[in-house]
Amino acid sequence: MSKTIATHSGMFHADDVFAVATLLLMYPDANVVRTRDEEKIRSAEIAVDVGGEYDPAKMLFDHHQQGGAGVRGNAIPYASFGLVWKQFGEQLAGPEAKQLIEEKLVMPIDAHDNGVSIYTPMFDRIKPYTITDFFYSFMSYEEEGEEYLMEVFLKNVGIAKELLKREIDKSRDKIDGMEKVRKIVDAAADKRIIILDEVLPWEQILSLTPESIFVVYPRREGNWGAKGVPLNSIGFERRKLFPENWAGKTGGELAEITGVSDAVFVHRGRFMAVAKSKEGALELAKIALNA
Repeated sequence: MSKTIATHSGMFHADDVFAVATLLLMYPDANVVRTRDEEKIRSAEIAVDVGGEYDPAKMLFDHHQQGGAGVRGNAIPYASFGLVWKQFGEQLAGPEAKQLIEEKLVMPIDAHDNGVSIYTPMFDRIKPYTITDFFYSFMSYEEEGEEYLMEVFLKNVGIAKELLKREIDKSRDKIDGMEKVRKIVDAAADKRIIILDEVLPWEQILSLTPESIFVVYPRREGNWGAKGVPLNSIGFERRKLFPENWAGKTGGELAEITGVSDAVFVHRGRFMAVAKSKEGALELAKIALNA
């Protein structure tokens, strides 16, 4: 028999959308009921974001009860998505990918749902566009009623399922790619310029490798890039920038300034340079390293 997943009726939020989406990846034939009727909630095999109880053994995943449902080591409390992901994330993604998705997607959604800010606004009225904003873009100001909300909720759950599947696949690929980068770094005699011969997720590994200043890599456009390694995995500041007189230069002008015949352009922010060949990109990085 298919399971019934009960969640609350009325307005939905990103945490219940993703919690239900995760459960539907586990139980594709499950039936979703949105209700606040306590009898219907008790009769469901799974209750999410409703019911006033957290007990994974009983498939109860609420966090609104007094005392909540636990807090992570970084002080972000669990919301329904986090509770469900904590229970099923490893089965769906594996342990390492589970943690990557926990940090990238689950924690920010749980923080928002619990009223915990994870960033400091720098500009008046300007804030990041969130997954919640995206979900609410499907809402009409004119339409109302539970039937309409159920329709939009299920549409967003479908989107969340696809997003989760893509993030699971991408996280697994990232883990494999990061391991390749580790091996390349370990084998490099000179770690100041790391050369990658394929597109790999290098940022996190190299930001933790203090000797690394630049990375040379193939670009999807078919040419080659050289980038400054960031000071950390979340910031924009680089350990070293390309020379100031290269900023914004392109084509023949850049080739003349640098002496690299196939130089294509240098970003005006000076964190990236591009050449037509691997050798050209490497030469740009070497010149910048010694500048």
